[in-house]
Amino acid sequence: MDRPSAVERSLREAAPHEIFDVISSLVKRRHRARTVELLMADYAMTRLQPVGVLPHTRTPVSVHDSGPGRAFGAQAPHCVYDGPGSMVTAYLPVSVRGDRLGVLSVALPVGEGGLPPEVLEELRDCADALAHELVVAERDTDLFLQARRTERLTLAAEMQWQLLPGRSCARPEYSLGAQLEPAYAIFGDCFDWSASADDLYVTVSNGMGEGIEAALLTNLAINALRNARRAGLDLGDQAYLADQAIFGQHRGSRYLSTLLLRFHLPTGGVEIIDAGSPRIWRLRKGVVEPIDLEGQMPLGMFEDTAYVPQRFEVEPGDRLLFISDGVYDALSPGGERYSLRALAGSISSTRMLPASQVPRAMLQELLGHRGSGPAADDSLVLCLDWHGRPAAKRG
Repeated sequence: MDRPSAVERSLREAAPHEIFDVISSLVKRRHRARTVELLMADYAMTRLQPVGVLPHTRTPVSVHDSGPGRAFGAQAPHCVYDGPGSMVTAYLPVSVRGDRLGVLSVALPVGEGGLPPEVLEELRDCADALAHELVVAERDTDLFLQARRTERLTLAAEMQWQLLPGRSCARPEYSLGAQLEPAYAIFGDCFDWSASADDLYVTVSNGMGEGIEAALLTNLAINALRNARRAGLDLGDQAYLADQAIFGQHRGSRYLSTLLLRFHLPTGGVEIIDAGSPRIWRLRKGVVEPIDLEGQMPLGMFEDTAYVPQRFEVEPGDRLLFISDGVYDALSPGGERYSLRALAGSISSTRMLPASQVPRAMLQELLGHRGSGPAADDSLVLCLDWHGRPAAKRG
């Protein structure tokens, strides 16, 4: 077994709030870097926020039209040269298992031949090591969570973001991406996922109500579902347990519309429970179509509701979109509803983007319809690209 690198050891030994200072010092000493900067993606996924002296960070940069944004979007290093044989700024994606956290920026001198490939590879390794430590550090320090905020979160939004598993995830069999809007004042929409060797569980919830009440309801439901899943219960029993937890607390006065899915990774078989859910759309071989399901009662509406999974299959190349009513019920300033035709067009127009970028792009198109005023409801888009298990690993 390979021993941990000196960089990894140094990061593990550092205090949580000092891990960026440690990586910065190491890179400056080893590569004679002039500046090292960490930029964290904000909650709306539109800006990259430099980690500076809190509570205020330095000027953010756009995700869409900047050097760091190019590295963030492509998830690949991007180098900007300041003339031949002088300085280069290398932008390295900071990501963990497909979850995009930010960008590491390193400015250093170079010779006539440009940045040597082995130096770029070492910088990539540093960015990867930093990404893993950031995830761990967030348990023990607020430094990096604060750096992601362009404005203050509402308390309900704080509760919702802490509940989420991440905003993107990737494995050989699938790629996932999800986004909530408005990011700094969300109501109750939520998503969750968890994978094992052979199964991927995905939950998409359309919250009832607003503010703290909606966040509390969603927290109860998601944790009840996680509790049942971690106890090894099947999909129907997971829904039943969550249904009972919500009904026991609210006696039917509050409930949650939820989609529960289990993907069998070796085969692409899917079990699904549509408990008053958000909608599912499928993009297959260029054709956009809704997936019709047999609707069942929302979680918590009635006592002792029995939930029965339906089944279908996904094929390699399929893209599934899970969309809450805050998208397809959104009204323009003139009162015109966002049409299903416009939604299908948005799905088609983003077909070339990776799953991690689709939700942000679709919600941006929605904003063009809804306008810049306050949202009447929150909106959720989750995109799942199904690649299938590689032939050598099937079994």
